[in-house]
Amino acid sequence: MDDASAALVVDARGVVTGWSEGARLLTGFSAEEAVGRPVRELLAVEPGAEDDLPRRPVVPVGVVTVRHRDGHPVALRLAACRVHGPGDADAGHVVTALPADAEETTLAGRVFEQSSLPISVLDAEHRFIRLNAAAAEAMGGSEQDLLGRPFADVAGPGEATRSVDRHMRTVAETGRALRDESYSQAADPSQQVWDVEMWPVRDAAGRVVATALAGLDSTEQHRARRRLALLDEAASALGTTLDVGRTAEELVALLVPDFADFAAVDLLDWVLDAEAPPLRGDPEVTLRRTAHASAGPGAPDTVVPLGRTDVYPPYSPPARALREGRAVLAQTGEPDFDRWMAERGAEALRACGACPTGIHSELAVPLRARGTTLGVAIAVRNIRPDGFAADDALLAEEIASRAAVCVDNARRFARERATALTLQHSLLPRVLPGQAAVEIAHRYLPSASAAGIGGDWFDVIPLSGTRVALVVGDVVGHGIPSTATMGRLCTAVRTLADVDLPPEELLTHLDDLVAHLAADEREDVPELGATCLYAVYDPVSRHLAVAAARHPPALLMPDGTCRLVPLNTGPPLGVGGLPFEATELELPEGCVVAFYTDGLIEGRGRDVDHSTQELCRALKAPAESLDALCDVVLKAVLPEEPGDDVALLLARTRALGAGQVAARDVAPDPGEVPAVRQWAVELLSAWGLDDIAFVTELVVSELVTNAIRYGEPPIRVRLIRDRTLICEVTDSSSTSPHLRRAHAFDEGGRGLLLVAQLTQRWGSRQADGGKTIWAEQALPRR
Repeated sequence: MDDASAALVVDARGVVTGWSEGARLLTGFSAEEAVGRPVRELLAVEPGAEDDLPRRPVVPVGVVTVRHRDGHPVALRLAACRVHGPGDADAGHVVTALPADAEETTLAGRVFEQSSLPISVLDAEHRFIRLNAAAAEAMGGSEQDLLGRPFADVAGPGEATRSVDRHMRTVAETGRALRDESYSQAADPSQQVWDVEMWPVRDAAGRVVATALAGLDSTEQHRARRRLALLDEAASALGTTLDVGRTAEELVALLVPDFADFAAVDLLDWVLDAEAPPLRGDPEVTLRRTAHASAGPGAPDTVVPLGRTDVYPPYSPPARALREGRAVLAQTGEPDFDRWMAERGAEALRACGACPTGIHSELAVPLRARGTTLGVAIAVRNIRPDGFAADDALLAEEIASRAAVCVDNARRFARERATALTLQHSLLPRVLPGQAAVEIAHRYLPSASAAGIGGDWFDVIPLSGTRVALVVGDVVGHGIPSTATMGRLCTAVRTLADVDLPPEELLTHLDDLVAHLAADEREDVPELGATCLYAVYDPVSRHLAVAAARHPPALLMPDGTCRLVPLNTGPPLGVGGLPFEATELELPEGCVVAFYTDGLIEGRGRDVDHSTQELCRALKAPAESLDALCDVVLKAVLPEEPGDDVALLLARTRALGAGQVAARDVAPDPGEVPAVRQWAVELLSAWGLDDIAFVTELVVSELVTNAIRYGEPPIRVRLIRDRTLICEVTDSSSTSPHLRRAHAFDEGGRGLLLVAQLTQRWGSRQADGGKTIWAEQALPRR
């Protein structure tokens, strides 16, 4: 050891037991004077520092000040090495000393002192025993002040301090290096963030005698990670629903409190109305408050209630952002911002109560999507000491661009939904046509899901002979294309029903139509398909004929029970090449038949069989009317938010009594016509319809004469008294009648023309083994 260094031995009580010549040269005390004295008596304690002595270790380390024998202070750098006695007992320390101003002679020492990274060494009690200049600066003091002080006292209270302290204990116990990310103040983004590396320091025997800490200032990297995390959260948190207001709420929830102390979203009125953007060039901007959020006590509060409009002057950051089409960053000291805060900021601070500080920074970002400006997002800070910076503006623009696309998607969805709903309402029957065959109640519920309005429809179509057709259908897909297809099919069904085709033949023609429509569609249009159920009920015979194209079967309630109609369900419409079959049933009067679309019983997470059982139970529930029963069914069967459109059609059957229907066979002889005419006149007299007997006599005469002349036996005539008087003549010929123009000197050819002029309507329908020609007359008013 050279003359500039010294060594001494201190026992476990802190008493000097060994003293080198170098120690005598540095302190002036001889070995006889030093040995046997407590090592602390050699320290030169500054006035007022006595209170620090109890916290100092028994053997001081680092830079300490000792008292020279002649009285002047000497600054020495001490390092201690523990001495182990029997059984690993503490036997004291060997201490080496160098003048504090002596230059490091070893390369390792120079690296330690000159490192730009804060490096420190702590003993087993987590007290500082060595710090380089960078570590002393980072801890907020000098090495002389920090030596011997516990890490927890220097770093201050907080979870970050406790975390580092726990990790140091783990390092000392396990001998393994650890890493910890330390936040000086997690709630304050202006504070520093450190990556702390901790590793054990071992003696020559391999025992852990101290813990070393090295810190790397990772504040910028941490803030960058937070910005990326915010962007990642924006990707999942924004646009969870296709609702403009909900999307605006998601945006402000994302910004507060991680990014701003207060945030708001103001939209142009036309966005909320889902209309086309107006062309305006006003310097002032009128926006409607759609969402806002505050970080809590001390943060600004809104001065614009939700749903209310506010006018922004041209110098305000929101108006500038909309006008310039970019993020506008405004800070205290800028004339326009100070003017804006004097007008609006004071109101916001008063609204929140006692605010500690004023608004010092505001960021306004336009919400633009697909070249259209939708509104502006506003963020302000007053609690955070740091204002918005350029990188904050870039981050806000990125988040706002994503939010704007979500808002625009929601706006477009709302507009398409409104269009599809209007179109669908115009196509569905508003007022059901008059008919006496069944009592009708119906419900239609459009879907509120993101998929959009579907193509469900229903219809009630009066047919000849007091019969009625009941239709429910569902087009595959959602949105305007499905609604338009639904309109086509609805019109086609009405046209085919007017021809009076049997249910299975009608579905066959409808299947061909869907196939042709699918072949004509563009390649970018989804595959076209539909399901349909078509039923015809005859109140005279009480027969129900039903055919279905992959549609849920109808439900019957004839006598307090509920059962499915046994159908041979055909393929969906549009498949082509496969037949449809009709099922015929005889129903009692008062039987309730339920027709519905699959949205009533199907859906994500729903069991079809269980839903069908719930539907049966609901249909059997007591209700004042069919209309009330519809509400009971929907409430019992549907979930709170149905995922598809629902159409429900309930029909209670009626029957025409024997006193309302009369029929007789007609021999194929023209001489039978007078007898038939007399029979009709007598029947009308019995029914109290003498006022129309003359016209009825002519109609019966012409229709029976045509059947005898052009038809084939057997011939049958039937009169039905319902809302109208219906005359039907049936024969075995399949030749359809038609009107023709008779020449001036023709003796015939005017029969059907006469029938058409004397009745409300007439027509013919084909049936197995022949045809029926019918005509309807209005009943006299009573």
